[in-house]
Amino acid sequence: MKNILLTTLLLGSTLFATDGYEVFKNKCQSCHAEMMTSEYALAHINTLVAPPMVEVSNRLKENIQTTDEEEDVNRYLFILFVKDYIINPNLDNSMCNSGAIEKFGTMPSLKGKINEDEKQAVAEWLYDRYENVKF
Repeated sequence: MKNILLTTLLLGSTLFATDGYEVFKNKCQSCHAEMMTSEYALAHINTLVAPPMVEVSNRLKENIQTTDEEEDVNRYLFILFVKDYIINPNLDNSMCNSGAIEKFGTMPSLKGKINEDEKQAVAEWLYDRYENVKF
């Protein structure tokens, strides 16, 4: 009986897990393109509202690192940063280059527009989606 209950709980929680890509499409894609090359971005810079997500992910991975070489630690810190930054964006914590800051400024806060599960899911997606993908 215990095994049946545990299996049911695990399957049920998987069914209701928040999909990071869906969160991206619903909360982020109106400003951030999912994928583009740096050449395309430079050629169309005047039409962009925000940096493409591939660049955001790459820039964060370059800047959020520890001396601990464990990938899980870097991933964990990346996710913590994203979850905080999308609620409390500011220039002091921005990891964009100066040209991007001048062009785009800081993003608007998603406070009250995104819940904890969505923040976790989109932060994980942002890390995992662009693993070994260069801008």
